[in-house]
Amino acid sequence: MASGGSDIQHGFPHLDTVRAALTALFRRLSRDTVGAFGTSVLPVDVAFDDTEDIHLGAQRVARAMVHQLRLPDARIVITFREMEHAAHVELTAGPEYFVELNERFKKHRKDIGAALAHEVTHVYLHRLDLSFPGTRDNEILTDTATTYLGAGWLLLDAYREHGPFSQKLGYLTPEEFGYVLAKRAEFFDEDPAPWFTSPQAYEAYLTGRARARQDARRPPLAAAGWAARLRYAKDRRRAQERGRTAGPAAGDGYAFEPAAGAGPPARVSFPCPACWQRIRVPVRGRLQARCGLCGTLLDCDT
Repeated sequence: MASGGSDIQHGFPHLDTVRAALTALFRRLSRDTVGAFGTSVLPVDVAFDDTEDIHLGAQRVARAMVHQLRLPDARIVITFREMEHAAHVELTAGPEYFVELNERFKKHRKDIGAALAHEVTHVYLHRLDLSFPGTRDNEILTDTATTYLGAGWLLLDAYREHGPFSQKLGYLTPEEFGYVLAKRAEFFDEDPAPWFTSPQAYEAYLTGRARARQDARRPPLAAAGWAARLRYAKDRRRAQERGRTAGPAAGDGYAFEPAAGAGPPARVSFPCPACWQRIRVPVRGRLQARCGLCGTLLDCDT
């Protein structure tokens, strides 16, 4: 948790790691398994009022997260204590779940669901044996997985700024949470916008969505803008003249590959805008390509 506006980072400083996390998630789970998470945890499942017993309510919300992530039903033990971080989970082989929550959540009950979403996802990834090296990258993987698998909109909604008070949960910036939510919304055709109670969270979602939509307008995708198309055509001519591999263009990520190591470019590779897996297609004008990892069908103009 952060307090004080200067403590909250904005923008997209972790975008490369977020994209790597999306690729890793599809590789580890498969397209069909990811597709089973088409419905997010709903606001009614995590609603928490002042009349409900704090421990029973936290267990109820934790159980909703366990169900969302298709984890086994088991005993859930939740305790509250003073601590630096928002929460901590004990990573064991299971089946029980042991979670510690910051004492502050006793006064901020509406954010208990966000903290539990992140911690239960830690358990899910641990049992999948999916992790990134280093604490920072592994936490970004966890935030990305939480969001893409349908529980992370709560983490973004926990971002609020009211005068001198500010709060954000998770390691992603608010805009990066919005970016991943927009990727999920596009893939599952699910709009999370009506669920936000924080105006700042909604604005961050819109910013992240705009950034996510840029990914679908990068050449050689047919939806690319005219300036990007001109740059792509120039790079393709350069590759034809050189008769060898032309590396990725700055900011676009495509690369031309010659046939049999020489001659004009026969293929172009580029990242899938949905899962960021690299795709290779022939250089021959308009065509459709399907990502072999996430199954997204892409209109291309190579």
